Amino acid sequence: MVTTIKPNTSFNTLRWGDLFRNPPKDKSAFPALLNAVKPHIESFNAITAEGGLLDLARQDIGVKCVFDGKGDGKVLGNKLSLRIDKIYIGKPKISERDKTTLKREIFPAECRERHITYRGRLSVKLGLRINDGPWVSQDREVGNIPIMVGSNRCHLENLSPHDLVERKEESEELGGYFIVNGIEKLIRMLIVQRRNYPMAIIRPSFTGRGKSYTNMGVQIRCVRPDQSSQTNVLHYLNDGNVTFRFSWRKNEYLVPVIMVMKALVETNDREIFDGLLTTRDMEDTFLTDRVELLLRTFKGYQLLTRKENLQHLGEKFRIVMGVSPDLSDVEVGKEFLRKIVLVHLEDPRDKYRLLLFMVRKLYALAEGTCQVDNPDAIQHQEVLLGGFLYAMIIKERAEEYLEAIVKDVRREVQSGNVLDFSNKEHRARMFQRTSGNIGSSLEYFISTGNLSSPSGLDLQQVSGFTIVAEKINFYRFISHFRMVHRGSFFAQLKTTTVRKLLPESWGFLCPVHTPDGTPCGLLNHLAHKCRIATAPSDVSSIRRTLVSLGVTSSATSPLPHSATVCIQLDGCIVGWCSPKLAKVVADTLRFWKVEGSHNIPLDLEIGFVPISRGGQYPGIYLFSQQARMIRPTKYLPLDKEDLVGPFEQPYMSIAVTPLEIVPGGTTHVEFDPTNILSIIANMTPFSDFNQSPRNMYQCQMGKQAMGTPGTALRYRSDNKMYRLQTGQTPIVRSPLYNEYGLDNFPNGMNAVVAVISYTGYDMDDAMILNKSAHERGFGHGTVYKTEKLGWAEERRTRSRELKFLFGFANPDEISANIDELHDMDESTDEAKASKRKAYQRIGIRQSWMRTVDMDGLPIIGQLVRDGDAVAVYHTIPKEGDRTRLENKVFVYKSSEDAYIDEVRLLGSEGGDNKPMQEISIKYRIPRPPNIGDKFSSRHGQKGVCSQKWPSIDMPFTESGMQPDIIINPHAFPSRMTIGMFVESLAGKSGALHGIAQDSTPFRFDEENTAADYFGHQLKVAGYNYHGNEPMYSGITGEELHADIYIGVVYYQRLRHMVNDKYQVRTTGRISELTHQPIKGRRKGGGIRVGEMERDSLLAHGGAFLLQDRLFNCSDYTQTWICRACGSFLSTTPSVRGSSFGSVVRCRRCAVPATGLEEKEMIWEDGLGGRFVGGKDTTVVAVPYVLKYGFKSSCIVIMDLELNFLQISGRGTSSNGY
Repeated sequence: MVTTIKPNTSFNTLRWGDLFRNPPKDKSAFPALLNAVKPHIESFNAITAEGGLLDLARQDIGVKCVFDGKGDGKVLGNKLSLRIDKIYIGKPKISERDKTTLKREIFPAECRERHITYRGRLSVKLGLRINDGPWVSQDREVGNIPIMVGSNRCHLENLSPHDLVERKEESEELGGYFIVNGIEKLIRMLIVQRRNYPMAIIRPSFTGRGKSYTNMGVQIRCVRPDQSSQTNVLHYLNDGNVTFRFSWRKNEYLVPVIMVMKALVETNDREIFDGLLTTRDMEDTFLTDRVELLLRTFKGYQLLTRKENLQHLGEKFRIVMGVSPDLSDVEVGKEFLRKIVLVHLEDPRDKYRLLLFMVRKLYALAEGTCQVDNPDAIQHQEVLLGGFLYAMIIKERAEEYLEAIVKDVRREVQSGNVLDFSNKEHRARMFQRTSGNIGSSLEYFISTGNLSSPSGLDLQQVSGFTIVAEKINFYRFISHFRMVHRGSFFAQLKTTTVRKLLPESWGFLCPVHTPDGTPCGLLNHLAHKCRIATAPSDVSSIRRTLVSLGVTSSATSPLPHSATVCIQLDGCIVGWCSPKLAKVVADTLRFWKVEGSHNIPLDLEIGFVPISRGGQYPGIYLFSQQARMIRPTKYLPLDKEDLVGPFEQPYMSIAVTPLEIVPGGTTHVEFDPTNILSIIANMTPFSDFNQSPRNMYQCQMGKQAMGTPGTALRYRSDNKMYRLQTGQTPIVRSPLYNEYGLDNFPNGMNAVVAVISYTGYDMDDAMILNKSAHERGFGHGTVYKTEKLGWAEERRTRSRELKFLFGFANPDEISANIDELHDMDESTDEAKASKRKAYQRIGIRQSWMRTVDMDGLPIIGQLVRDGDAVAVYHTIPKEGDRTRLENKVFVYKSSEDAYIDEVRLLGSEGGDNKPMQEISIKYRIPRPPNIGDKFSSRHGQKGVCSQKWPSIDMPFTESGMQPDIIINPHAFPSRMTIGMFVESLAGKSGALHGIAQDSTPFRFDEENTAADYFGHQLKVAGYNYHGNEPMYSGITGEELHADIYIGVVYYQRLRHMVNDKYQVRTTGRISELTHQPIKGRRKGGGIRVGEMERDSLLAHGGAFLLQDRLFNCSDYTQTWICRACGSFLSTTPSVRGSSFGSVVRCRRCAVPATGLEEKEMIWEDGLGGRFVGGKDTTVVAVPYVLKYGFKSSCIVIMDLELNFLQISGRGTSSNGY
């Protein structure tokens, strides 16, 4: 029986055309696109929102103090307190130095075209107080920082598609990236450890902390409200002791955990003992022995009260913390606890309880009753968003700015200079001395991706934070925003554990969208329905709700015997309950949150870990903060949407399809099985029919295709841009294709593909292209390259003085004579020479005027070739200099012909009204398909065009249809890309019926097959049910013996083109040292023939070819050598004498002349020495590197010589050697 699935896709050609001509004036037609980049924009918006990350960071920085040492009756002197009252980020504006422009706003399009940075003013309001006086504010500008496009500090925020087009943007401009020097840069999302959750881990490196340290520990990454983090680790020692470890300013410190506990609250050993051991644990000697030892060991410190422990900590860490000198040791100890110990909690009692829990979990790990938490599982991970990282850097730079002021004042005091804090001029001078250019460091971070931080920001890497948001095509561009990277630190690890695809990733990370090669498994992409929380949820009612469910309060002491399951909310212990009640609490909370009652947020993550034997440590862990991955599923009891997180998912029963629902067991069901795939992976048609690696390849090749990067190309000046001139909408597409509006950015062409072995040109994945299709524009592409010419960079780095100007030095003279010179006769060689001299007399060349206009700039639309002039300039004469100015040119440097597409005149960013020092030229290079260019289908079937076959010789069907592409049948059996067969059927039937075919995976099964569904459509249209057709040879006209599988497949032209890759040379530039060819295609270098290539040539008997490659075309050189001693180095030319000319002799074999020899036998070496003998020299051809080796050996006093064998026979030289 044939299935009756009705395609839910359609071409909507008229709607697309209307949207393109008349962009909406209210909101985007494709909200799914905006949702894809929302995490980036919302994380940046959180920085500047009222009460946002900058305000929280400012509060955490606190007050910095410095003393002048000159107070009346005061030991330290007058006290100057500094704090940051406010941090402002302004919207991008034109530089203050530009006094002429009335409209001060600057938009992203202008920054791209001018190759400048889209940035806004960063300023801080500093608060000052002298002693106990009132706070006084002072505003300071601290540079310009890059602004994220589309954020609340961008002029494009909330603009409609119509308004975006008016401002030279795409109608669907997404934002989420920065523009630095005209290049779009993106802060990549990083995978980091889940916040505020104590993880039990085993690491061999832990044993390196000391003698008795084991490999076991409990680690927690605590995140402050401003999103900066601090990692705390508890180490388990061989004797049962526990040590608290933390890192501060890239230095590690170890403190006894009992000391930290007793500094947090006023407690005693009995309370700690009862807090670590339940009634049931009292019988466990393993635990009781270790807790007793833990408490007994700490007795040696003789610290009993909380005050004594705080004093001890304050004394030891006063210098490390860099606190004000007027603070007591107790206050320093409290500051230590605030800034380092479990920083996500404010109440010391909460910190104390969580430390008890962590010690208890550590002992459970040591005892074996608790399983290790896998740090590579997404269950214990979250995403570090770009905006949050940006805020962390701004916070650190602002704190450094305050500390720099304090250090400068302290330095002045120590040097004895007079400082009057109450004097306004003194204060202003104090601020001016301190360089507070925070903006330049942030621009450096975005531009390079390198993090220069004294603290390291609790991250494992210092580079690789940013990438270029390349717009090779739109698929690549959108995938940048869905990319999550594990971190550059893990790329260097030899182990493959971190790269494995774990089942916990289901629905959060795409299983196929990861590169093959070095970043495989480290660079992943979010599933298309996966969201990232960017704001904390309202959980103010959670504690009250838990109490109503019978949960025992965390402050209750002692706890009931049955209360063994801990309930935590964002790393804070909020209660305890029995294992039986825990299940009820978790289920009730979930029901209420989906129902929307009891003020429980829908995105609350309820991680119920049940009690097990040796499994994960049990508890109910509630998460509500930022950076969590969440995804929608259907909650069956209420038939509503529930947002599920990665921590809770492994303990839930979620059915993939309704058929898998188990009554009484399954609680959730997927909305669609394709929710596990990324945006790009969903574009692969019928991916469930393909072998998995082929789907991975397509995810990469879809991003390498020449497509349509955008529609506002004329306002872009990317270094290199690809464009497909003849893009089409695919006949076979996923419904998401329309949802994401990808018809605005076509990525390939529908091609008639025949699977046939026709001629030998389709071997090894090569494909034959119909020359007629090529002439109709199949796969025709264009490459745009942008080049900046001028001296602006030189002015910025060296001298501000203008040295050159664009244009001719003598424009009036040239314009007066150019017409006459143009009409001069060129019929003879003498006339050509005369015309050339006439051009030279006015300081130009005739060839310049073919490509350059009278203003010295290139002519728009002009064809330019290698060496053609593209701009004329001249030097600026100095006063009194009467020498004739010389015209010079910038030339086009490429072997490929190009057309001048656009010319932009770039003024200085400061608007100083000085003459233009830089221009930008965009070249348009037509790239029709060429032999050797790479193509691929959407199923990872890649191949190169091997031949453009004449249309008259192509095979044809009974209806006269000729294939556009012929591929070899051997491409399918080993690759198992059955999806391409299905697409061929679907494309053929769709073209015949004029419908778009739905290619969503997991829609067919064994009973209702795709072959039957599309075969039935073909049969109705009068074609073969299986897609085969009889074909006839285009050469003989005879029918081929077998029916040929022919259909319509969507093909992509990839950016890998032979014109960019071919490398050929016979001889050329060589290395000065070894005289061997240099490497590098751009420099005209050679291709290395290494040892394996040498072996291959020898095995094939290509000895003369080997000699040609390794000798004749490499470092062939002729040199003199002595046959007798076999040395290159002892030969020397003699001084030409009266009786004979200059000859080469061997000084080593020669003997000094006595004066009795005949005159003809004596030769001189040019230094006055006279010798006899050494005549046995000859010229040999050797590799220069051999001669170089002989010279090098002499340096280390090694004596080498060559032995000569006399040969005879054919090919013997005249001297027989």
